[in-house]
Amino acid sequence: MLLSLVVHTYSLRYWFPATIMLGTAPAYLLSWGLWRALSTVFPASVYHKLDDRLYCIYQSMVLFFFENYTGVEIVIYGDIPKNKENVIYLSNHQCTADWIIADMLAIRQSALGHVRYVLKDGLKWLPLYGWYFSQHGGIYVKRSAKFNERSMKKKLLTQTQCGAPMYLVIFPEGTRYNPELKNVIADSQAFATKEGLAVLKHTLTPRMKASHIALETMRGHLNAVYDITVAYEGTLNTSGQRTPAPSMPEFLCKECPRIHIHFDRVDIKEIPSEPVFFRRWLHDRFEIKDRLLTDFYESQDADNIRRFPGESKHSPLNLSKTLPSVIILGGLTLPLLLTETGRKLYVRTWVCGTLLGWLWVNAFP
Repeated sequence: MLLSLVVHTYSLRYWFPATIMLGTAPAYLLSWGLWRALSTVFPASVYHKLDDRLYCIYQSMVLFFFENYTGVEIVIYGDIPKNKENVIYLSNHQCTADWIIADMLAIRQSALGHVRYVLKDGLKWLPLYGWYFSQHGGIYVKRSAKFNERSMKKKLLTQTQCGAPMYLVIFPEGTRYNPELKNVIADSQAFATKEGLAVLKHTLTPRMKASHIALETMRGHLNAVYDITVAYEGTLNTSGQRTPAPSMPEFLCKECPRIHIHFDRVDIKEIPSEPVFFRRWLHDRFEIKDRLLTDFYESQDADNIRRFPGESKHSPLNLSKTLPSVIILGGLTLPLLLTETGRKLYVRTWVCGTLLGWLWVNAFP
């Protein structure tokens, strides 16, 4: 009985925030749909401004749970610019919580509404979210020979030509690094050896196509590339071996006490255009990441293990940036659930939004 209670209490730590985040999605989508209909008489730039604001509200609510609710401590190495910029965000990729890290940095720069993602194609099937990410400027890509370069360029040009601010998140490894998946790591290292590139230990070999297309398509629109290296504390076992990064449920269950984020800004003028030189530049950046992660996980100095080299600062997120969004979205959702008509509309939004979204992202990738 006691064990059952403990397990139930533990699961509530995940289900409570998950229920609210998912439960407010229909109200958010209805608000966005109303604005989308009204904005047809306005220039595209006007639509994007309010769309970014609406997105900021929803993602601020998400951050309330992933940061304020969990109590995770954010430790930043490097200086985040105070001014908003048009950037490409390049990061190592370890778990499903990685996209939240981009939000954590963006909100500290007041650029949360500008975040857009390059995502693997399968994620477009997520109910409601898959379609909306595409509407907000997200790009779904397939790997290797199925990669649709033309579609990606078109999507990026549509955004930049109307002046939409850009905080484009890309994970160049293409899939998550999991220390338990030895075959994936071995294949990645074999590919690096075959291509004459340095073999990496704590990241996978980066693939350049999506990053290069994004950079060259938007070069005149961009200010910089943010080179981000992330390490989750609690991913080193007692025998000194690296363990998998936390999943979203584990993160919401407060299993990650601290996140270390190394931030490096690279001016767009310093990045080569030619594919062969860009490939070398990108791999060099991942060699730096690999050294940082090696220091984090393998340092022989007890004072330096589980941290990146250099000066760090703790960066708490003020509730004033997240709690109002929880109240706003909760206030929009409750009226839908309190009446029979509202509940029907709520369910129809989930069902119709999902089905229409699937049709849309496949017809207009």
